[in-house]
Amino acid sequence: MLLAADVGPAMAARLAAGVRSRAPRTREEAVDALVAVTTSVMSRKPRELWLDGSPACVLLYGVNGAGKTTTAGKLAFRLRNEGRKPLVIAADTYRAAGIEQMVAWADRAGVPHLAGSSAADPASVVYDGVQTARTRGNDVVIADTAGRLQTQRNLLEELAKIGRVTSKALDGASYESLLVLDAVLGLTNLVQAREFNKAIPITGLVLAKLDSSAKGGAVISIESELDVPVKLAGVGEGIDDLVPFDPVAFVRAIFL
Repeated sequence: MLLAADVGPAMAARLAAGVRSRAPRTREEAVDALVAVTTSVMSRKPRELWLDGSPACVLLYGVNGAGKTTTAGKLAFRLRNEGRKPLVIAADTYRAAGIEQMVAWADRAGVPHLAGSSAADPASVVYDGVQTARTRGNDVVIADTAGRLQTQRNLLEELAKIGRVTSKALDGASYESLLVLDAVLGLTNLVQAREFNKAIPITGLVLAKLDSSAKGGAVISIESELDVPVKLAGVGEGIDDLVPFDPVAFVRAIFL
């Protein structure tokens, strides 16, 4: 069941050994043991979003089709309902459709947006977005970047540039750099996380598309290896289907 949940052979063996060492006598005790063993190897870092600073900044990135744009829209909607004043930055300047999609999600969320023109430098778009947020009084900037494969070195270098420019725009203040992972992709996500983390340090993960049959177990290995917590989970296609990640509920769902 652990292998079917994309936990991976090494981690599955490690977790299974931990469960056996507790000698559970019933299925319920076995699941309780698995929860305890699994959460002990996952990241201990806070799972709440880091939204300090004026403005706070959340940078979303990942491979093509992972769910970055929909996550940005859902997050903007969630933060607006919490009383924040988000500004969405459409920095996916490689695709006109990407910009249009982000603008549509921002409109759906009822929040303002700033869209870069086609072929514009995405780092400059993010920088301008932070400055615009300061001027307009928006307290959170949500930046949607272009999708890129972890093997595309030039695009990863550009992502690193976006990170540097974002830090400069924030006067060196910390910001959230969230890697969006598609739960359907299995252990490929571990490879992605390793490479993206080299380009720009990951502060948190978003596990998207957890509403399908995918279990997303690869994040257990990612958290254990990189010490990066999953902070949010996409559990549906609705604009309110973005929820805080609950590791205990997540592990129990593996056995549903």
